[in-house]
Amino acid sequence: MVKTKTYFEVLHWASSFLEESGKEKYIAEYLLLERLNWSKTDLLVHFKEVMPQEILQQFESDLNEVIANKPPQYIIGSTEFLGERFSVTPATLIPRPETEELVMACLEDCGTEVSKVIDIGTGSGIIAISLKLARPNWQVNAVDISEEALVVAASNARNLDATVDFKNSDVLQAFDPAPQFDVIVSNPPYIAESERDVMDESVKQYEPLSALFAEDNGLAIYKRIALEAKDRLKPNGKIFLEIGYQQGASVSAIFNEVFPDKNVSVIKDLNQNNRIVKVI
Repeated sequence: MVKTKTYFEVLHWASSFLEESGKEKYIAEYLLLERLNWSKTDLLVHFKEVMPQEILQQFESDLNEVIANKPPQYIIGSTEFLGERFSVTPATLIPRPETEELVMACLEDCGTEVSKVIDIGTGSGIIAISLKLARPNWQVNAVDISEEALVVAASNARNLDATVDFKNSDVLQAFDPAPQFDVIVSNPPYIAESERDVMDESVKQYEPLSALFAEDNGLAIYKRIALEAKDRLKPNGKIFLEIGYQQGASVSAIFNEVFPDKNVSVIKDLNQNNRIVKVI
């Protein structure tokens, strides 16, 4: 493209370029604002100014990575979650808005009393850290089977000044089978292998597959959580789980069987899809 262009002209070209390449055109503005740490108001103020060469070169490089299916959040290296900035890498899933709803459901149901909490499959640490920031008096633990993910999570916790005890563990195996947790929360792998072909190419190509797919039609980790939580959840403890929109009945049945004395319910997300299973 011609090199001496205003921000407006470059953004117009970039949006068209992405759209013609089969990508969402809004990504162009997202990348530019993220790289420059600008708001949309900042962009409007600079619209008629010529974009500096070094910014243009970085922007073109970012666009080429989008064309190669790399998610914008991995290009930038971070994303926002509940108003905080979290680092993300290909070792961790990119947070989805639905997971914010999982955190809020947990906070709303658990009040402010001191609790011992564990986040299973913490990834970048978004759930555990967000809970700790909202409830500083909670004792928050987080586990993941991936050491690479735990490095990212620990870094996010330090950057946000959140005290979380991170541990490498396959579900709850690192903890003695004794009642100790008031709250168990998890956004586990829940996509069935049969759904792989219909998933976005950028997800399959860049995001950690071990954090996406689960055996037994996507239910394997829920079954493990239920069985391992049985001996580790306190009598009045609560469980909050993110689920696939078609898994409400199946996941509810798993936890009803293991916790027959508890109330198991399904919560819909903002799009009115089944998204959270609550066990209280």
